[in-house]
Amino acid sequence: MPMNPPPTLFASLRALPRPAWVLFFGTFLNKFGAFVVPFLTLYLTRQGYTFTEAGIAVGAYGVGGLFASLLGGHLADELGRRQTIALSMFTGAAAMLLLSQAHHLALIIVLTALAGLTNEFFRPASSALLTDLVPAAQRVTAFATLRMAFNAGFAFGPAMAGFLAVYGYFWLFAGDAATSVLFGLVALFALPAGALNAPAYAHWSEVWTVLRGDRKLHQMLAANFAIGLVFFQLSSTFGIYVTQLGFSTATYGVLVSLNGALVVLVELPLTTITRRFPARRVMALGYLVIGAGFSLNYFAHTVPALAACMILFTLGEMITMPMASAYIANLAPAHMRGRYLGVSALTWSVALIVAPGLGMKLFSCNPPLYWLACGATCLAAAGIILIAVKPRAGLPPLAEGARPGRADLPVSRPRPRGFVRRAPRSDPRHAISAPPPKSPGRSRTTARWRFPATASRGCFGRA
Repeated sequence: MPMNPPPTLFASLRALPRPAWVLFFGTFLNKFGAFVVPFLTLYLTRQGYTFTEAGIAVGAYGVGGLFASLLGGHLADELGRRQTIALSMFTGAAAMLLLSQAHHLALIIVLTALAGLTNEFFRPASSALLTDLVPAAQRVTAFATLRMAFNAGFAFGPAMAGFLAVYGYFWLFAGDAATSVLFGLVALFALPAGALNAPAYAHWSEVWTVLRGDRKLHQMLAANFAIGLVFFQLSSTFGIYVTQLGFSTATYGVLVSLNGALVVLVELPLTTITRRFPARRVMALGYLVIGAGFSLNYFAHTVPALAACMILFTLGEMITMPMASAYIANLAPAHMRGRYLGVSALTWSVALIVAPGLGMKLFSCNPPLYWLACGATCLAAAGIILIAVKPRAGLPPLAEGARPGRADLPVSRPRPRGFVRRAPRSDPRHAISAPPPKSPGRSRTTARWRFPATASRGCFGRA
């Protein structure tokens, strides 16, 4: 029988449920209105603080984001996805307004950390809600669309922030708070609560037991951390390298903007190809392309060469990131999705803290070794994700040899020997273990296959 062709991009987008599009709009709105963080260093230095003091304050935002990953995952599973998103937006708006009125360094650092915590703990809830809304076969497309909304908002937002800053920096804080409140209202009135059929809330003791035993998750976290060490060089050491070549900071800004523009324009169509293949192999390929694109900057000394390396780097990012998000989402039990995705976000937060300092230290000591180490780290990430590991007990493996368009679905297990036939559970005779004797004039009841108790645990899901 001929295989059905994979759906087109337009068909995949039309298949996404309406609440998913509401979430995409809210994500775009939130990132478009993120006016304060990109201008925070400039704001503080114009208030008379030194670069070191401004750097400490900006670093406090990252520390707040680190704790936001776990807090957001916990609240997403306990309070619900919608409530967590709304709570994050409303408290984030309040934190931004308080920060606008702070004038002492210690208070600024505390409020900046609070802003990082409150503005970022919606992320695990947002990813968990998208996972609840979208079937497994559509999650690569869904997460690519979410990333497109995120990057589009981040691309257009700073231009509006620069316009508002002309009239005073307070308007940056006010605009940031206003867009957060608007997203919170959208979440409350237009988003569903989340998974309707999920089991009861799992306590942290149960969650840690599951997390410790999930080897596929450990594999993914290790690969994410390794690739994160290289990925975050783009916003730290790479800028220093570009300026040392004699180019302006504007050139560096254009190169980074090229990355965002490519993600917005190309990543979503690219997923129509990548989702046809096994997830781990696709991610490994993306890691290798990221490593090649970034390491080749060592040989790039002109703007066209740097742009070519950035295009290659971004291609690897577009291959890997949507698939990685969908892969982790598929690993998570429904009632633990928030905390699974929170732990994943925590890995990226730790990489963000470690990568800039480690990269700049190595680059200042030995630039050739720095570029070689970045390539080797990506190679290690590809090797980690390709290692065959057993899934957590009770879960089916993700499709590694899936047919086109099925890369996210679980593989069917062979039918066990010794199965028995039973009537549907809705039939009042479902307790009968054997078919009743035939009676004259009685039509046969359509039966379904049912596995015995020893083999019935989750052929396509959890018991």
